[in-house]
Amino acid sequence: MTVQFYWYPKCGTCQKAKKWLDEHQVDYEAVHIVDNPPSKTELKKMIDKSSLPYKKFFNTSGKKYRELGLKDKLKDATEEEMLDYLASDGMLLKRPLTVGKDQVTVGFKEETFEQTWN
Repeated sequence: MTVQFYWYPKCGTCQKAKKWLDEHQVDYEAVHIVDNPPSKTELKKMIDKSSLPYKKFFNTSGKKYRELGLKDKLKDATEEEMLDYLASDGMLLKRPLTVGKDQVTVGFKEETFEQTWN
């Protein structure tokens, strides 16, 4: 099974995750998260599949997140509003975003990848 691997090539964490996938021979399709961000519909499916709260999908350390003042805006935002923000700019998404048939991982932690993608 091929997983979707949404990444930003200049991101160090994404490079580590890609290296892990390569070393463990995980079949993946690399998707540039800024050039081809997931649509609102795709994001909703990913979030539902992951069982994680919407806020976990935000790149909270990103420049764009700070510029938009999302830390304060998200406190009262609806799920629909959060989806709108996430779908509006690939740089707002925490990366890498790895999506399989039944599972989704956000970011890269080796032990999480071991449990999910091995």
